[in-house]
Amino acid sequence: MNLNRWNTVWGLALALAPTAWAQFNPKIAYVYPAGGRQGTTFEVNVAGQFLQGVTNVFISGSGVVEASFVEYNRPLPNRDFFLLQDKLKEMTERKRTFFQNRWNASASKSSTNAVWTAADDKEMEDIRTKIRKNPPNFNNRISAALAEVATVRVTLAPDAEPGEREIRLGMPRGVTNPLVFCVGQWPEVNETEEFRSFDPRFPFAQGNRPRLGTSKEPDQAITLPAVVNGRLMPGDVDRFRFTATKGQSLVVAASARQLIPYISDAVPGWFQATLALYDAKGREVAYDDDFRFNPDPVLHYEIPADGDYVIEIKDSIFRGREDFVYRITLGEMPFITSIFPLGGPAGGKTKVELKGWNLPVANLTVEGRQTPGIHSISVRNSNTVPFAVSELPECFEKEPNNEKSHAQRVTLPMIVNGRIDKPDDVDVFRIEGREGDEFVAEVMARRLNSPLDSVLKLTDASGMEIAFNDDHTDKAAGLTTHHADSYIRTTLPKSGVYYLYLSDTQHHGGPEYAYRLRLGPPQPDFELRIVPSSINTRVAATTPFTVYALRKDGFDGDIVFSLPDAPGGFRLGGARLPAGQDKIHLTLTVPPTPREQPLALNLEGRAVINGREVAHRAVPAEDMMQAFEYRHLVPAQELKVFVAGNVTARQPYIRVLGDSPLKMPAGGTVKLRVFAPGFAYVPKAQLELVDPPEGVTIKSVSQTREGREIVLAADAKVKPDLKGNLIISVFSEGNLPFGKGKAQPPQQQQQQRPRRFAFATLPAIPFEIVQK
Repeated sequence: MNLNRWNTVWGLALALAPTAWAQFNPKIAYVYPAGGRQGTTFEVNVAGQFLQGVTNVFISGSGVVEASFVEYNRPLPNRDFFLLQDKLKEMTERKRTFFQNRWNASASKSSTNAVWTAADDKEMEDIRTKIRKNPPNFNNRISAALAEVATVRVTLAPDAEPGEREIRLGMPRGVTNPLVFCVGQWPEVNETEEFRSFDPRFPFAQGNRPRLGTSKEPDQAITLPAVVNGRLMPGDVDRFRFTATKGQSLVVAASARQLIPYISDAVPGWFQATLALYDAKGREVAYDDDFRFNPDPVLHYEIPADGDYVIEIKDSIFRGREDFVYRITLGEMPFITSIFPLGGPAGGKTKVELKGWNLPVANLTVEGRQTPGIHSISVRNSNTVPFAVSELPECFEKEPNNEKSHAQRVTLPMIVNGRIDKPDDVDVFRIEGREGDEFVAEVMARRLNSPLDSVLKLTDASGMEIAFNDDHTDKAAGLTTHHADSYIRTTLPKSGVYYLYLSDTQHHGGPEYAYRLRLGPPQPDFELRIVPSSINTRVAATTPFTVYALRKDGFDGDIVFSLPDAPGGFRLGGARLPAGQDKIHLTLTVPPTPREQPLALNLEGRAVINGREVAHRAVPAEDMMQAFEYRHLVPAQELKVFVAGNVTARQPYIRVLGDSPLKMPAGGTVKLRVFAPGFAYVPKAQLELVDPPEGVTIKSVSQTREGREIVLAADAKVKPDLKGNLIISVFSEGNLPFGKGKAQPPQQQQQQRPRRFAFATLPAIPFEIVQK
């Protein structure tokens, strides 16, 4: 007997068939160009999988005047491609014969009945265009995840807010995942076909191959300031020539990993761009392969003489493919390289010292930040940098504090804003504590764009080490791959004086090596991430999603979820994360009314911490894989829910009956009743527990008058007091029909693997393991 699956005849046609589409959720992999300038209209190619039927384009933020679908292209099946080739060959021969006969008839003053019309010319041109845009993907040269291309037209208002947005495509079966889309302020230039290794509109076209190029390729001329859009294929090197004058403070900043943070099947897991600047004699005068710890390179160069210069971009190891997209900003742009302090108190004014190039001011007063967390600041037309806000008291590090004898006294709790001023600098802090007190020391540096790679050591008055930490993983930092910030949480063994040492583990230092050091008792709290950031469902259907709790400073309590401000009819299933758990599957049931536009929903989590209710909004995120192995929760700007379907269709009501949570004895079984009236007969369906706790299985399913009865079993090894949600998926397996209303021939059925069709998900079932 299969414990996780049970075949049963279950009438699910009306309720379940509408959700079979869910296994083909549309997904986009890259956008080219990945942005445009305020006040302009331009075309964008968005590539991915399952994009047929695109109807809408959604770009977050205000100032998007219009975003509309233009055309869709994908590789033709081999058979269709060869049929078109044969048709084109036949028409070419017919046209040649027609004109030859007409010339012969004219010469002999006789007539011919052959006909060739303007409609025939148009048909031939249409066939040529279709072959050029949609040739077959021979030998799977293009990954299926990149092969479909939707072209869209975007118009941006002159006053559109500059910065990063999100772009999604919409179609009858849902909306795609989001990707970064930039709104810029400078003139935009796209790599032109004369200098491009391939035509990005039709990446799979025959003859459209990468140039394994070097500096021998011609350089595309541009005028500063500019934003250059391009992308690289294997071995590709792109070069752009411009004129500069003596004394110009040139900044060249590339965006590559910033646009597509992680590529699952490439090492190191992103497009690792490099920049090189050449003078008129072809000498390399500047080079960068990253900016400090950020993989995207940035160059600054003081132009020494008038003349032509060339900027070159390539991948560090000459990789490339369709999704190696970049944007390069060139000119005398303001660029912030560091700030100090890295944050300030909530509701207060903070004077921030700015360092960088072409900055209009050296200081900035940040005020009115009420919400604790990480915000961003910038100056006119510059890049943005993170700025932390806290509700704790704050002070500044004071030198000299390099030794225990000169340690800086700190009263707890406190946030210390400091710097590792020079290589091998050590900042020492003196604190007092009582036996049994919990003590936390946390560095915020790398997460705030500081190059500091911190290390913390706590000792008692005699010098005995109490705690030590170099790197601490923060899952909330979805774009961080080297978690270089340090964290200590320990219980003080006795009352007295303690010393905390902070330094750079690589023995580096300088004015930009800033930090925020939190000292004091734990501040229990949590953050939430909801995955995915696009939920596609059907009217009256139930759809699963996942919520991650990023617990802080030992918070271990329950978290209860809700949908504040959601329209009527939207319901959560299993809306509680039990104490001690970091992840849970919930379900969203939507009303029997379709929506023309995706709905922006907010999920909120509430918990009681130290007698006080705390509420946090769940940040939508994408679960992205890096380099075949590592996974990251990459934050998105919006949670979008798309509800499709026919409002006139009959929508059965599915409800789980009985007490909640379901009490399941360890080593025993429990019956679960599902209310599902009015179901029609369909072929055998299967039930499966999705990501269940180890040892929990479906034992049997039987029919009842009102619906179905499911018997669940828990192994004796399952620990009592285990709590959570059970998610039950309903699906069937079989071969696709061989045409409208026809079955496949037996020979083809034997050759083809059965395909799984996901029909539905039951509302989340809260459970608890109890003693038998």
